[in-house]
Amino acid sequence: MTINFKLRKILLFLGFNLIFLAISAPFIVLWGPFQTLKAVTVSMVYTSRHPQFLKPFLTQAEIDQIMSSISQDVNLKQVITRNTLTSDSSPGITIQDIKGQSFKGKVMLIKDPKRVKLAVTKQIGVTGERVSDLVKDKGAVAGINAGGFYDPNGKGNGAFPDGLTVQDGKLVHNNVGNTAQNIVGFNDQDKLVLGSMTANQLISKHIRDAVTFGPNLIENGKTVLIGNGGWGIGPQPRTGIGQMADGTVIFVVIDGRQPTWSMGATIQDLMNVFTDYKAVTAVNLDGGSSTDLVFNGKVINRLCDIFGERYIPTAFVVTP
Repeated sequence: MTINFKLRKILLFLGFNLIFLAISAPFIVLWGPFQTLKAVTVSMVYTSRHPQFLKPFLTQAEIDQIMSSISQDVNLKQVITRNTLTSDSSPGITIQDIKGQSFKGKVMLIKDPKRVKLAVTKQIGVTGERVSDLVKDKGAVAGINAGGFYDPNGKGNGAFPDGLTVQDGKLVHNNVGNTAQNIVGFNDQDKLVLGSMTANQLISKHIRDAVTFGPNLIENGKTVLIGNGGWGIGPQPRTGIGQMADGTVIFVVIDGRQPTWSMGATIQDLMNVFTDYKAVTAVNLDGGSSTDLVFNGKVINRLCDIFGERYIPTAFVVTP
């Protein structure tokens, strides 16, 4: 009886402290004296396209000030090695394992850019889909997560693509009116196109498939990122897409938030991977828990989310 009573007291004590820690942690991190921890947390949350989690604690002016203060953070280039060439059963696709000092990831090279299409969730405004589902829906053989999403209902289920979304030459979602957005996509000549465009300009630019995201990393064969582009400090899971001069499309995924496997990459690390692969055009896509590469029905990178693939609205897929 006495032992059970003591055990209950210990469990209650531990439970109380865990609850107290969970409640107080945001206040300690965002209002406390630890400025570096605060900057890392703000940059990670803000660039994950879920800034609503910061709004109860910080004003927009305070967030902007923190992001501005770290926007010139410059990281030394990591040496990138290509450890393993993975043969595959789909002609025209090459998969390589890559490794940097703090990260591991995969690169997929798609020889024919005509094969790269945009898959969009079947239920826009209701729910997103996993990359593996989007690949299957399109009858594709591979795919990566593409654009970000906004969350007006707080459900976090990837139902609403953020910005402008174009599929097969048609504007399928627009939550920004005619405000210019950074477009990431392919035109009718199968060229990867980046740049600020309005919804009206998409037609004149002959954009066939596109999402909204950034920042741009390489344009016309030259790196364009200054510092970290205001895109957070520290390593994170990353996704990016690029294209070589011969048209070959480059998918890059970097695993992260897994100390025993891969901490992740900075945005400059991602740019350097594309530079290493001789990309003439490259851009950052939605990363973090969304980072996902699927091939032949299986996720082939290591997801950082213990719950598996995230539900998202869009994916760039490779058709047969």
